[in-house]
Amino acid sequence: MRFNPKADISRGRVRDAGGGRGGMGGGGMRMPLPGGTRAGGGIGGVLIVILFLVLTQCMGGGEGGGGGLPGGSTGGSLGQAQGINENDERYANCQTGQDANEDPDCARVAVAVSLEQYWAQALPQQSGTQFDPAQINTFAGAVSTGCGQASSQVGPFYCPPDQQIYLDTTFFEDVLQGQLGGQGGDFVEPYVLGHEYGHHIQNLLGTMGQVRTQQGPDSDAVRLELQADCYAGMWTRDASDGDGILAELDEGDIAEAVDSAKTVGDDRIQQKSGGRVDPEGWTHGSSEQRMRWFMTGYEQGTLEACDTFSASQL
Repeated sequence: MRFNPKADISRGRVRDAGGGRGGMGGGGMRMPLPGGTRAGGGIGGVLIVILFLVLTQCMGGGEGGGGGLPGGSTGGSLGQAQGINENDERYANCQTGQDANEDPDCARVAVAVSLEQYWAQALPQQSGTQFDPAQINTFAGAVSTGCGQASSQVGPFYCPPDQQIYLDTTFFEDVLQGQLGGQGGDFVEPYVLGHEYGHHIQNLLGTMGQVRTQQGPDSDAVRLELQADCYAGMWTRDASDGDGILAELDEGDIAEAVDSAKTVGDDRIQQKSGGRVDPEGWTHGSSEQRMRWFMTGYEQGTLEACDTFSASQL
């Protein structure tokens, strides 16, 4: 993965939220890593990826149909963070694509610019929905969010009420590679950010309001997660064609994204946790499903192709 050296990434919406003490508040669906017993159970081990939150917390008590989420509200101390790099010491030097080629922090900023650039065009063109960008926050230890307190034990997640993405960057090496045995690579984090940005797109489209069943192989929760994988594939397709930010994306990068999707499949996590594979406990989908839906987005590149809620077979 290489970035266009002359690309302007100075307005990337990434900021460092620092760190603090705290646990996870506000409720949420969690997947335990090795040491737990089953996906979705919230038992033992390091917890990863709060990819959607309890309906009563983030959807106004589950009232009504697919009316979306209170996008304009905030609930954490971060408030309406703007994420402009010159106001953040960690990312202050991230100005060009050349900086992104030399510094992983700046690479994160460049990916954020690429995601925002893609969805600003694709979302209104394909759905007629107005695009509002998401804020990306890095943190260590713990952070306050519109969904409550998140600790470093929680992997990357999207918080619907404040429309922000949060991640502890140690997740990729410590968890995906260390505990789950993923192959790693420089496109692993972009895939995860693409997935989380997919949840932001679902928020804007009101898709999260369709979630009623939160566990099981055909549940709405699984459909939500697989659709976010598909949206990540859509962005990857555009980036691989040369979007002005990413100058080079090869088959090895795609393989890294597919491997990451496989690594965080519910069946893989259940096996790594030492338990049996139990589809009734799934909240995110199997490794095969996650890889397949990512590739659906990558190969077809449309919101329609990613409509997992209408799919008769996941």
